[in-house]
Amino acid sequence: SAMMLRTDQPDSPCGSRLNLLLSYGGWQETPAVAQLARLLEPLGITSFTAETGEQAADIIRQMAIHIAVVDLSIPLRHHDSGVAPPGGDRILQLLRRLDEPPPTVVVRPPQPAARESARGLGEALRGGAFAVIDRPIHLETMLEVMRRVLTRHYAGHWPDSPRASLD
Repeated sequence: SAMMLRTDQPDSPCGSRLNLLLSYGGWQETPAVAQLARLLEPLGITSFTAETGEQAADIIRQMAIHIAVVDLSIPLRHHDSGVAPPGGDRILQLLRRLDEPPPTVVVRPPQPAARESARGLGEALRGGAFAVIDRPIHLETMLEVMRRVLTRHYAGHWPDSPRASLD
């Protein structure tokens, strides 16, 4: 792919790293999401991955979250049966209650109907989402959204220009 990221950059000495909450339910079918964490690391973004709403809640309580990726269909907790209520909405609620809610990228299941899709999109954006992405996730799409988040929310607060690194 044309997208090359330098991995030889030392950690920025000023310590202004960003924490990314990466909650995602479909790891198996989308290795791109696992790659995302590796690609963002050299840019000073540390990814904390959660596979359930409860894991995400623990991460939110323990540290400052600067960017969040919230999969709406992530289970609330690990259930033996595999039938768990979705935890995405719960994560969004927790993030919205923070003193400084982070820019949030909402990931949702494939949308069968255009009208339903548009309604869900409107609700998510009104709820404060920065962007909404339908599964399956493509790495290029995710990197582009991350670049927009960094430019819009963190321009000027960044150890080195994300634009130079991500283009």
